[in-house]
Amino acid sequence: MKKSIIILGSTGSIGKSTVSIIKKNKDHFNVLLLTCNNNYYEIIKQAKLLNPKNLIVQDKVTFLRVKKKLIKTKIKIFNNLNLIQKIIKKKADYTICSISGLSGLQSTIDSIKISKTIAIANKESLICAWYLINKNLKKFNTKFIPVDSEHFSIYELLNNKKDNFIEQVIITASGGPFLNLPINKFKNISLKETLKHPNWSMGKKISVDSATMMNKVFEVIEAQRIFNIDMKKFKILIHSKSYVHAIIKFNNGLSKILIHDTDMKIPIFNTIYQNNDYYLKTKKLNIKDLNNLDFQNVDTTRFPSVNLLKSIPKNNSLFETVLVSCNDELVNLFLKKKIAFLDIYRLINKVTNLKEFNKFKHKRPNNIKDILDLDAYVRLKTQNLSVLYR
Repeated sequence: MKKSIIILGSTGSIGKSTVSIIKKNKDHFNVLLLTCNNNYYEIIKQAKLLNPKNLIVQDKVTFLRVKKKLIKTKIKIFNNLNLIQKIIKKKADYTICSISGLSGLQSTIDSIKISKTIAIANKESLICAWYLINKNLKKFNTKFIPVDSEHFSIYELLNNKKDNFIEQVIITASGGPFLNLPINKFKNISLKETLKHPNWSMGKKISVDSATMMNKVFEVIEAQRIFNIDMKKFKILIHSKSYVHAIIKFNNGLSKILIHDTDMKIPIFNTIYQNNDYYLKTKKLNIKDLNNLDFQNVDTTRFPSVNLLKSIPKNNSLFETVLVSCNDELVNLFLKKKIAFLDIYRLINKVTNLKEFNKFKHKRPNNIKDILDLDAYVRLKTQNLSVLYR
């Protein structure tokens, strides 16, 4: 029996990795829906390759081009991401959500309602709206699997064990491009240097987050929310090879470690083929890497963003939206060369310590509007403070 599948954000890096996995066993899948924003050539290629029943193309101009190009096919093409629940009449076996940013939040919530299993790669949604996501997962009896390599690794290692069985959870960080750069040279860091990640091929936003280590701040928050583990039990270790993705020490004396190559196809493959019926061809186990895993503690002078974890509330709140939106806006300003690299943390620290935002530590999101309204306000405030700061 074919497995029905939905890919939200199919033309992004996670989406393309998912497509490359499916195409190797096309006969085993029934692709119900692919979505994209404006990547015309990629969505046309995917439509011809996978013959999906439906497409959603957000950008109006691209939508019209795609519709014209595929006019002789049976594929139904739409221009509104909010139509997901109307398009999909029966629960899909598997949905992967990889639309980046809070713009993917509504579609993530909608997809829970029409999916038996959902794999979410949108960390902004998981961090800012875990309360809403979890409530819908329970309501619609939908199984959730995280896709980020660290969170999938924790998911695999935990095997449904709860907080009281866990002594420590270690998430690894590569250290990014500036792990060994003398600190006195940080003031001259360029955009070009920041985007050169030593291990992973990533988009610009996540490359900057890796360089500042904000990505690890977000990953710890995300893991704490998803697995409901005491924040004090988490630790970040530098592991420059990016071969080990998570380590868990249990209170029975056992520690478990999960390793895999720097290829997102591996966690994605395992969220799709949960029963391991299929084979993913990967590199041979690297003995040299195993003999030189090389862990070290995080230098908070070099990566001060890690200190932000001390201010994160115990339960999902609107304060996470403040942190995510502020960082996102500052990364955008850095990518536009309007602020310096060191300004990112300085301004995050300034914005998140404002009295008007600290009150959100005690307020949880009751709906998506709460999050999106706050997101817009935080971005505006961050822009204004950035201008004054310069």
